[in-house]
Amino acid sequence: MVKKSAEVSERRHDKYERLVAAARQHSPLPTAVAHPCDETSLKGVLESFEAGLILPILVGPRKKIEDVASRFELSIKQFEIIDVAHSQAAASKAVELVRMGKARLLMKGSLHSDELLGAVTQRETGLRTGRRISHVFVMDVPTHAKTLFITDAAVNIAPDLMAKRDIIQNAIDLYAALGLGTPKVAILSAVETVTASIPSTIDAAALCKMADRGQITGGELDGPLAFDNAISPEAARIKGISSPVAGEAQILVVPDLEAGNMLAKNLSFLSHADAAGIVLGARVPVILTSRADNVRTRIASAAVALLLAQSQQAKQPIQA
Repeated sequence: MVKKSAEVSERRHDKYERLVAAARQHSPLPTAVAHPCDETSLKGVLESFEAGLILPILVGPRKKIEDVASRFELSIKQFEIIDVAHSQAAASKAVELVRMGKARLLMKGSLHSDELLGAVTQRETGLRTGRRISHVFVMDVPTHAKTLFITDAAVNIAPDLMAKRDIIQNAIDLYAALGLGTPKVAILSAVETVTASIPSTIDAAALCKMADRGQITGGELDGPLAFDNAISPEAARIKGISSPVAGEAQILVVPDLEAGNMLAKNLSFLSHADAAGIVLGARVPVILTSRADNVRTRIASAAVALLLAQSQQAKQPIQA
C-alpha cells in the first residue's frame, strides 16, 4: 500500500511538467490579463511570467492592482498596466488589445467568467470565429496514467448536436496542438447503448457517424460510453465492449455542463487531480482559471494556451 502511494505521488505532476517543458521551448507571448485585482490572480500572473510562458499586460483599476501588489509583496513594476474603471471595462479593453494585435493570449483575473466571456463573444467587438466557443479541463489525475480532457464543463450549458460537434473538434484540435497525437474520444452518457429515453445516447451515436463522414476529424470517436467503460479496460471487457476507445479514452465529452462540472470537481476533490482550464474557439486561447486553482494549475493553463497559440500561428497568422 505504501509502495502504491509512493508511485502515485511520484507521477502526480508529471503530465503537467511535460506540458510546461514543451511550452518553454517557445517564446512567451503578450497576454492581456483582465482585472487581476486579488492576491490569487496577481500571483498566478507572476508565476506564469516567471515560468517563461507569458508577458503580462495588466488591465484594470491601477490603484487597486498596485494596492494588492503592495499588500502581498508582489513585484509588478516590470508590467504595463492599462488603467480602466472596473471589471467590465477591463474585460472589454483586454479583448480590444487582442483585436489590435497587442496581445496573443487572454487571461482571466479576479472578475467573473461571464464578464470576460461576454466580452469575448460580442458579435461586433469580440473574438468570435466560425467555431463554437467551448471549454476544456486538462486533467492531471494522479491515479490515472493518461492526461484526461473533459469538455464542456464551463461554457455551454445544454449543447445541441451541432454545438457538440464543435466542442469535440475544439478538444481534438487542442490535443493535437499539445503534441499528444491522435486522441481517443469517448462521448459519455449514463449507459453504453443507444436508448430513446436518454437523448445523449442518440447524440453520441450521431456524432460517431458524423466522424465517419468527415464532419469531425483528427480523432477516434466512440459512444455512447459510460464513464467506467470509457476509462477502464477492465470495465469495458466485463461489459463486452469491443472498441479502440473503450477503456482507453483521452477526451471525455460530457452531455451537458452540469455533468462535466461535477465530473471535473469530483476528480479534483476526491482524486486530488489538477484541472487546467482553457477556452477554445475564439481568435486566441483564453486562460480561464478559478480562484480555487493552485499555482501549478495556473502555470499549466498558461502552458496549454501558449502551445495552442503557437500551433495556431504556425497554421495561420492571427489577423489584428
